[in-house]
Amino acid sequence: MSTQRVLVVGASRGLGLGLVARFLERNWDVTATVRRPSAGLTDLAARGHLRIQAGVDINDDEAVTALRVALADAPDFDIVFVVVGVATQAGTPIAALPRSVAGMMFETNAISPIRFAEAFQKRVAPGGLIVLMTSKLGSVSLNRGGGWGSYRASKAALNTLARSFVGQHAKAHWGVVLMHPGWVRTDLGGRRATLDVETSARGIVTVLEGHLGRSGYVFLDYAGETVPW
Repeated sequence: MSTQRVLVVGASRGLGLGLVARFLERNWDVTATVRRPSAGLTDLAARGHLRIQAGVDINDDEAVTALRVALADAPDFDIVFVVVGVATQAGTPIAALPRSVAGMMFETNAISPIRFAEAFQKRVAPGGLIVLMTSKLGSVSLNRGGGWGSYRASKAALNTLARSFVGQHAKAHWGVVLMHPGWVRTDLGGRRATLDVETSARGIVTVLEGHLGRSGYVFLDYAGETVPW
């Protein structure tokens, strides 16, 4: 069997770093992007086939273009996984949240992942996947208690834009997975979260390996369960 290849976008820490470790553990060839050099990622480079691309900010179109040029001669990827996300002042009600903060959350969580997917959709191998890290907080039907309104809305926007993206590429040879990682103990999830990074990342990789070869789009969690829209 030929080596499978994954591009992990946003891998300096937390779930991104955990996913790189799990893909390497499963003998994938990994390309990982970061905005700034990451000691954790450098340490993983000794474990397997890991290529690190620093200076990549998905909110910077020129940086994304530069990454595409840098990877032009690399084989296509079986998975392109955009992990990047922010939750700045997520607990602040939207009416009190500075417009600049709300706008940045939508740019990073919803707009930039889709722009990145568009930029790299021709680099996905036949039967491959574009994976976007979302959250069940982005499920409109599950939003009964409110809270984290700006974050919820940004992830709901990502989910909607992803469905539009798939519709615009109806004849594509790849599929799209919107992935809810569970409530994970990271800087974003906090210390009270119920899952550790390793458990979530291992589940995600298992689910994605089983989903390769499928087209269309799905909204799944780290255990492979469907999340309602």
